Amino acid sequence: MSVHVLIVEDSVLVTDALRTLLEATDHRVTTASGVAAAVASIERDPPDVMLLDLGLGDGNGLLVLERLAAASVACPATIAVTGSDAPEIREACRAAGCVDVLLKPVPSAILRARIAAAAPSRG
Repeated sequence: MSVHVLIVEDSVLVTDALRTLLEATDHRVTTASGVAAAVASIERDPPDVMLLDLGLGDGNGLLVLERLAAASVACPATIAVTGSDAPEIREACRAAGCVDVLLKPVPSAILRARIAAAAPSRG
């Protein structure tokens, strides 16, 4: 069974590249370009894994996790994707509940492996 991945990213080019990569490896992909759209998408069609960009047009990506928690909506396994390797950003991501933090650009093999590791077991 394929893993459902929600890509939360405001760059169309990055979103398209990730979608192409993941769909080629049999993942089901949905996308959202901002905080509000991500929350609505998760409420409508919960993903197994969320790839969460931190710099979104309508706020810090970690707001997605805060809003889900405030609404008592289960958070998917979340992998933060960021352009900064600063320790305080990694700490904030972990504190918010992210299972992993990846630095852009993420090599495709590493991305696929981390998604597989984060996805819930289907047994």
